[in-house]
Amino acid sequence: MADRGKSRSHPRTRKSATAAGRAPASAPSSVCVYCGSGLGSDPAYAEAARALGRHLAAQNIGLIYGGGGRGLMGELAQAAIDAGGRVVGIIPEFLIRAEHAMRSAHLIVTNDMHERKLQMYQRADAFVALPGGIGTLEEFVEQLTWNQIGQHNKPLVLVNVLGYWDPLVALFRHMERNRFIRPGLAIKYAVVGSVDEVVPAISRGLARAQTGPQAARIAPEKL
Repeated sequence: MADRGKSRSHPRTRKSATAAGRAPASAPSSVCVYCGSGLGSDPAYAEAARALGRHLAAQNIGLIYGGGGRGLMGELAQAAIDAGGRVVGIIPEFLIRAEHAMRSAHLIVTNDMHERKLQMYQRADAFVALPGGIGTLEEFVEQLTWNQIGQHNKPLVLVNVLGYWDPLVALFRHMERNRFIRPGLAIKYAVVGSVDEVVPAISRGLARAQTGPQAARIAPEKL
């Protein structure tokens, strides 16, 4: 069942923190994951998406994602649902058919992309990017920009499956060397090599956000 831009409680029963093996207090309640609507060229991408879905469900961390049922989006969401996780898909009406909206998730239907991205931002404690295309890149970089200019202090994590994001990290470093990312406007994100490193990276980011100033530099983190 889909809601039109309105929030309601997820129908699945929320596990207790103890039963779910919940991470420490700095762990997120919900994480927004950006990823491709295609499967990509290597089976490792889909396996990483499924593993992340299971991992979030096992720690009772809600998944916020783009609502699609195809590609990595579908693999991620279905794995989380199958593992008993809380999944909220946020999708604009014009993409319901094109992206095969995941009807088994709690769907929120928005009027346009701007509303979709705002809902995802408001509901998430952190943002994660698995491999994906232009849409994945655009959404992740937008949140990175908002963080850079002080609009939020939510952690951002790139899941670097098979080195997929290496060119992006290199581009960010190139921007820094050429002083288009200037001192005082450093970008703050973590790079992890596997999905089981995602939640610890987010937890460290949340802990830093609670104890340090927004403007403090947090260098890209290789785990």
